[in-house]
Amino acid sequence: MRTLALASTLALTLACGEPEKDDTAPEGDTDSDTDADSDSDSDSDSDADTDVGPDPFADEVVSFEPGDFAGFGADAMPDVVLGSPEGTGKAGSTHVVSLGQEGVIVLALTDIGLMDGDGPDLLVFENAFPGWPETGVVAASEDGETWHEWPCASDDPDGGYPGCAGVNPVYASSSNGIDPTDPGVAGGDAFDLADLGLVRARFVRIRDSGANPYEGTSGGFDLDAIAVINGEALE
Repeated sequence: MRTLALASTLALTLACGEPEKDDTAPEGDTDSDTDADSDSDSDSDSDADTDVGPDPFADEVVSFEPGDFAGFGADAMPDVVLGSPEGTGKAGSTHVVSLGQEGVIVLALTDIGLMDGDGPDLLVFENAFPGWPETGVVAASEDGETWHEWPCASDDPDGGYPGCAGVNPVYASSSNGIDPTDPGVAGGDAFDLADLGLVRARFVRIRDSGANPYEGTSGGFDLDAIAVINGEALE
């Protein structure tokens, strides 16, 4: 088992038409390593083929069944939900796909699988912002057939929608240096395999709760990314 900590390399714009978010965010490590790479141009051509290793994000969309009022981001599938989150911590991100009313998506981890470790093992990133959660129900599976679902109290706003994804803003992105595998700074919503009695999992399913506002083509849970906190390399 190992705990993963990777930072990535892109940034996206704020979500269109969303109310302004609270821009108070945890501080991430934004130091650059460019000085260490300054001599890379003088290296041999073989260095271009260096394997940087697996990443902690979803690798494949196994299935996507959008519900009513979905459509936003569908033209960018599957890449829009693979790789790093692109959070802004302010008004959400347009780097998402909308699931629509009770829409379902299943993601596979082929490089790094989830493994139960200390604390939470999985982060799920939506483009939530304060006062505008869009809840989703998260499940995990080792074989993609038998599913174990975290209970999501989508009818409990006073309690903060315990067990649901789509509640907390996302701060980590591929360009700001915030570690997308650190639940203390990355934002998003954290899940622990121990709560399900699971030791490991290779598949993650997210279902719109059916308790969100629905209109236009961006209804329901808007998935940005998932990230493995505790995991193991897969062969």
